[in-house]
Amino acid sequence: MPEIKLSSDQLSLMSMFQGMTGAQPKDCVIDDKMNRVIFVVAKGQMGLAIGKEGGSVKKIERAVRRPVEVVEWSDDVEGLVRNSLGAKYVHEVKVIERLDGTKGVTVVVDARKKGAVLGLGGRNAEKVRLLARRYFDVGNVQITSEL
Repeated sequence: MPEIKLSSDQLSLMSMFQGMTGAQPKDCVIDDKMNRVIFVVAKGQMGLAIGKEGGSVKKIERAVRRPVEVVEWSDDVEGLVRNSLGAKYVHEVKVIERLDGTKGVTVVVDARKKGAVLGLGGRNAEKVRLLARRYFDVGNVQITSEL
């Protein structure tokens, strides 16, 4: 796993997140391209992070004045991809080691739910790419559907 350096903005957001939700954030990604903040929380703390009927997330969104997304941490790339996209839509995650040493990921999803998995404007696909590159040094993520 590559070494991750956090800015003072990220550290203060993580501190605020923990104070407002009680969940332990492992990381905070400020995604200016999609104008959102992504928090990665420890395993088993997703419910605490989201809050009853999404209350905690809504509270944080008001405080940071941006959309907030929460992803549960996983120690392997397959688990993180599933957690980022919604495990119920993902049929298969294949990690491919290329000859040049880079890694790629192919995600097979339900054809009827591909639009929901990709998200508006590819938001979810971009989130998976960001997180996979950040933690597992994955160069490319491809999302396909079964025929």
